[in-house]
Amino acid sequence: MRLGISSYTFTWAVGVKGYPPQAPMGPMALLQKAQELGVSVLQIIDNISLPLRPPAELVALDRHARQHGIALEVGTRGLLPENLITYLRIAQRLGSPIVRTLTDAGTHQPSVDEVVALVRDVLPEFERAQVCLAIENHDRIPSRGLAHIMRTIDSPYVGICLDTVNSFGALEGPEVVVSNLAPWVVGLHVKDFWVSRPPHRMGFIIEGRPAGRGRLDIPWLLDVLRKAGRDPNAIVEIWTPFDGDLESTMAKEEAWALESVRYLRTLIPE
Repeated sequence: MRLGISSYTFTWAVGVKGYPPQAPMGPMALLQKAQELGVSVLQIIDNISLPLRPPAELVALDRHARQHGIALEVGTRGLLPENLITYLRIAQRLGSPIVRTLTDAGTHQPSVDEVVALVRDVLPEFERAQVCLAIENHDRIPSRGLAHIMRTIDSPYVGICLDTVNSFGALEGPEVVVSNLAPWVVGLHVKDFWVSRPPHRMGFIIEGRPAGRGRLDIPWLLDVLRKAGRDPNAIVEIWTPFDGDLESTMAKEEAWALESVRYLRTLIPE
């Protein structure tokens, strides 16, 4: 297990719709952050569109990552075959062992059976390339549905990118998600969280926290995965709450990234 960061560690700095930073953080700047934080993996996923980056930038990214001993991982969203094959080629170019994706993209929200069919369309290409398609749990499909997909496809080149918070959207907490999906985990998003009531006490608010300062039992999480025989890279993701203005929010995001890495280093020394 290696510790890494992602384009969703610095979500506000990369750019959130409606909140454009003056100088959006791109792949090379993220690589610099990985170096500064002392992590050995950088995952660039769907909030940065790699197919739209200049080819020379990807060449430079690969070269600098190799020079500094930082492994690259890539990802997109959705299961449309043409896009997945595009990302497979980028994964091969950058040495990424996985292509992380989501089942849904925009209005395309396939059923469980349709997910199986779409994955089987591209699976031979992934098997030939020896790159794993890592499907992330994300809101709509419950973890049992994702487990059914894994059992049905039954390939070492299709697995789960486990996110510790996303499945609240499917009314599932981390214990349920990890229990159902641990056998297929090939990637891990460590995303800590806090649940609180607003001042009027009606409803709940779920928002991010630095790793180790929220409700997620990270030692338990890592122990369960190890006992299941899984050794994924652990990628820090942060749901940094908006802090009144973009500059303050980005500063908090940066501080939380550093705090998260420092905490996780006590559990993942490499």
